[in-house]
Amino acid sequence: MWNVCVSRSRTSSKLHSESQQLNPKANQQMNQQNSERAGSMLLISGPSGCGKSTICKQLLLDDDVVFSVSATTRAPRPGEIDGQHYHFLSPEEFRAKISTGDFIEHAEVHGNMYGTLKSPMEEAIADGKVYLVEIDVQGALQLKALEVEGIYVFVAPPDFNVLRERLSGRGTETPEVLERRLKKAEDEYRERERYDHIVVNDSLDRAVAEIRSIAGLPAEASRG
Repeated sequence: MWNVCVSRSRTSSKLHSESQQLNPKANQQMNQQNSERAGSMLLISGPSGCGKSTICKQLLLDDDVVFSVSATTRAPRPGEIDGQHYHFLSPEEFRAKISTGDFIEHAEVHGNMYGTLKSPMEEAIADGKVYLVEIDVQGALQLKALEVEGIYVFVAPPDFNVLRERLSGRGTETPEVLERRLKKAEDEYRERERYDHIVVNDSLDRAVAEIRSIAGLPAEASRG
């Protein structure tokens, strides 16, 4: 059963272009191509600063890739749209979905509940899409241990000097916080062999191309 509590990672969503909606013939051809290709869930994780979020943004330029939109009980922030940034639920609604097994995974973070809904993933896979989930290392390994079917990709930095430069370059952490992040990154890096694939992010274009190949996507992104 896929109703399991794991750690969370921030998610976003992707909008379809208007040109797809206005061109029924193109939609029909695209749907036929998708039906010929098996859908899959692609889980990407790695240490903070490895570039996984940037890679995910590049993958989402492809209309055949659908990003997982998390459900949460926290209040929307200014500019956030229900169903696009998050599925905003009341605590009662969230607990009801837990009891009916509607989540692949869920967790409580800083007093709020977060979860990945099962039905959007199933719909995307049935439609021949790649369902992209950006998730932390602990969460990915818990799902893998429960034999949740998917393609598990670990994004690794070229080396830890590069990782240190990336994290310190953000200018958002104190030296103490930076050292904690690096220590956690080292611990997570040791888990890389438990993934299906390890992709070293020494070049964004190369890393994206490698993950596209792993996910069974063509070299050129499909755009509407």
